[in-house]
Amino acid sequence: MNKTEKKDLQGYAYIRNQIVHSGVTPSLRDIGRVVGYSSPRSAQLMLERLKKLHLISYSEGVYMLSKHNNGPSTEKTVDVPLVGSVACGMPSLAEQGPETLVRVSTKIARPGAVYFLLRATGTSMNKSGIKNGDLLLIRQQSTADEGERVVALIDDDATVKHLYHEKGVIILKPNSTDKSHKPIVLSDDFIIQGVVAAILPKSIL
Repeated sequence: MNKTEKKDLQGYAYIRNQIVHSGVTPSLRDIGRVVGYSSPRSAQLMLERLKKLHLISYSEGVYMLSKHNNGPSTEKTVDVPLVGSVACGMPSLAEQGPETLVRVSTKIARPGAVYFLLRATGTSMNKSGIKNGDLLLIRQQSTADEGERVVALIDDDATVKHLYHEKGVIILKPNSTDKSHKPIVLSDDFIIQGVVAAILPKSIL
């Protein structure tokens, strides 16, 4: 999936959630703001692509969700629980009680795995695309590959960092414009709760 396709899915998720939860179709400027387009024309082209995928109907500036999708482009969603917040800074406790359910495309939350959502707080991962307030789609698993963005549980506190193994120790590294954020060096005394599968804008709620 290329960058444009990811933005299209992000935009569609935002549109769908706004319509489902509020009954209002977002403006081109709102859509562009969510996915990072500065020009309404870029958002308009996104709607054209979503129309070709039969995800929406779009004509003369008016669009709505498609009532009937055809063939392999049929959009399926799954309800994913938002279970609280996680620090993108020093570790802090991640809540466990679900706050709400968010509909997420199965193209992102792929079948065969368990997913949950966490709200990111802090700035230690902003160079990796995680901004304060973003919703992180976490694929639940106890292992991760080198360099992946993980949710690590340290003494009951959770944080999101890049995972690395160096000289017999585990290092959780930030990736931030703020140089005050430092790596966390660990032994084996921690738990990987999952890896970041996708970043969703907070505006979908």
